[in-house]
Amino acid sequence: MSKIISLISGIIFGVGLAISNMINPAKVLGFLNFFGQWDPSLIFVMIGAILISAPFFFLFRNKNKPLFAEIFSIPKIKTVDSKLIVGSSLFGVGWGLVGFCPGPAIASLALANGYAIFFLISMFGGFFLVRAVNYK
Repeated sequence: MSKIISLISGIIFGVGLAISNMINPAKVLGFLNFFGQWDPSLIFVMIGAILISAPFFFLFRNKNKPLFAEIFSIPKIKTVDSKLIVGSSLFGVGWGLVGFCPGPAIASLALANGYAIFFLISMFGGFFLVRAVNYK
């Protein structure tokens, strides 16, 4: 049952990304361009997401477990280390350079976007590379 709920949630998320045009890298890059032709429209996407999700966070804040899982998945590591700083920096630079982050890139595969395909190949290559390189 949880896999079905995950699939439905993913489809809803992907449709939301498509409707908000976040699968268009030019739209995202326009939002990140504060000193040029800034496009503030994605702020409304964020506000809409907060308005929809905030009541649910409030309603379920004291639950012992999620509705469709046995336990909450909470990270155990709470320290800021070099891996976190380097990884988040690479994510931010990549997002700023190409206008994709993982969710919108996956959703834009439906449009057979060549840039998204290249981005996802690079992203998964990075996943495997970081496992191969045992950097400390």
